[in-house]
Amino acid sequence: MNWLSNFVRPKIQALVRKREVPDNLWTKCPNCGQMIHHKEIKQRQFVCQHCDHHLRVGPDDRFPHLFDDGEFSVIELPEVAADPLKFRDQKRYSDRLKESQGKTGQQDAVVVAHGKLGGHGAVIAVQNFSFMGGSLGQGAAEAIIAAAKLAVVQDVPLIIFAAAGGARMQEGILSLMQLPRTTIAVQMLQEAGQPYISVLTDPTTGGVTASYAMLGDIAISEPGALIGFAGPRVIENTIRERLPEGFQRAEYLLEHGMLDMVVHRHQLRETLIRVVELLGNRPPSGQVISLPPPDLEIPLPMAAGQTTRPGGGQKAKTDEPGGAP
Repeated sequence: MNWLSNFVRPKIQALVRKREVPDNLWTKCPNCGQMIHHKEIKQRQFVCQHCDHHLRVGPDDRFPHLFDDGEFSVIELPEVAADPLKFRDQKRYSDRLKESQGKTGQQDAVVVAHGKLGGHGAVIAVQNFSFMGGSLGQGAAEAIIAAAKLAVVQDVPLIIFAAAGGARMQEGILSLMQLPRTTIAVQMLQEAGQPYISVLTDPTTGGVTASYAMLGDIAISEPGALIGFAGPRVIENTIRERLPEGFQRAEYLLEHGMLDMVVHRHQLRETLIRVVELLGNRPPSGQVISLPPPDLEIPLPMAAGQTTRPGGGQKAKTDEPGGAP
């Protein structure tokens, strides 16, 4: 009996038992609907190989593709009050925070890291839309401010990847107060002479668009990103009109002068390196050669009544009153 129960039965159960398949093996492209294996989509930096759609990514997948050799250091961020207003809707705000923290492994929506970008120092902050829609609260704002301070101390540029639905409603007026605070942080960078590059990803809306996201010295976006204050459905329902095709998408904003460039994710690192070098006033990589002075002599203008030019040469006399014709 022991042989049957301890050996035969487990073998039979192992043969007929269903194998557990992880839920995250496949990713469905939200644009074309194609199913893509997670290893393949991760190798392509979460860009669909079927329709080239750029899926949303967080800091864990951003940082390794940006910093040199994938090496960077994540900074510790200041702690803030978890639920200052004791807010509750269908859930307690504190429970929503714990749920997002367990899902993403982050303390809040923004993660800050520093390292080398093309051999140049850089501070990069990434906003994670998976953390409560990337909403801007006290914790996220403290991360933005800490990133700006670190960039000033290290004398390096700041790059922010924005992705948010706006201010965090669970923090009420305290969330709206973070808009001017982050704007002042950007001003601190400008006064220190440090470049600030804003990369707007899908989606960047609400109070984030109305503050630091649109204040970069250079504004870059990924293809197809939704960028605006209110969403297109809200606008259409308000004005009772159909919006133009592609309204509030990155390409539309580039055409109307709201962005400096739209860059594919696979070319983003190289583009950021070039922008950092241009804004950082780096010395030229080649040898500077002084050109010899030109041999051509440029005549100086003559004063009134002067008959010869400096260095010789007669000037024809003009007829004077009473003179010979």
